[in-house]
Amino acid sequence: MQTIVLTVDQRRSRSNADAVPQALRLLDDVPTLRQPERTAGDEFQALVESADGLATAIERLLRDGRWHIGIGIDEVEHPLPPTTRAGRGAAFLAARTAVTAAHTAPHHLRVSGPGQWVRHLESALWLWAGLLERRTPKGWEVADLAADGLTHDAIAERLTISQSAVSQRAAAAALVDAARARELVVALTVEAQTGAALTVEAQTVAAQTVTETDAGDDR
Repeated sequence: MQTIVLTVDQRRSRSNADAVPQALRLLDDVPTLRQPERTAGDEFQALVESADGLATAIERLLRDGRWHIGIGIDEVEHPLPPTTRAGRGAAFLAARTAVTAAHTAPHHLRVSGPGQWVRHLESALWLWAGLLERRTPKGWEVADLAADGLTHDAIAERLTISQSAVSQRAAAAALVDAARARELVVALTVEAQTGAALTVEAQTVAAQTVTETDAGDDR
């Protein structure tokens, strides 16, 4: 199975305070193969252990809103060195390519690696990011409580609002849509890691989608 490398660069770092320590704290409980660490200046890297861990990391970084995010999925050299920054291999190069491209990409996020699934993963991440970026603080408040397992009744009691108001906030925050998008991101990450081949039919659809997208970009 291929390895997930996350390379993240702070946006507008020259005009803002260093946010890398805060970002590393955001990822404290995300399972990694080595401790995430600053690599240079306002950039840090993480060797993420699982597809679910990647989804958690991306959601937190998107919510924070201060990052160019590059994801590389490919091989790494083994045995792994003691520190993330000493790691080598194609996944690290792919993450570097991705974070550079993220500077001008939708949602400041790109994915790089071999195989057809990487593009589909990136598409799913962009769609998910679009939902998360529209979420208001009140929407995140409901989302956080729902993630803790609270029902709408319990959330209403906690926030001292009506159940109807909770339902309205949940709908505006696209909780159901975002949950499905997250599931898709996890599934596509696993496919990208395992290098599973697309069926002939899926390859044809993917090729048509790329052609149509590229034609649209030229217009």
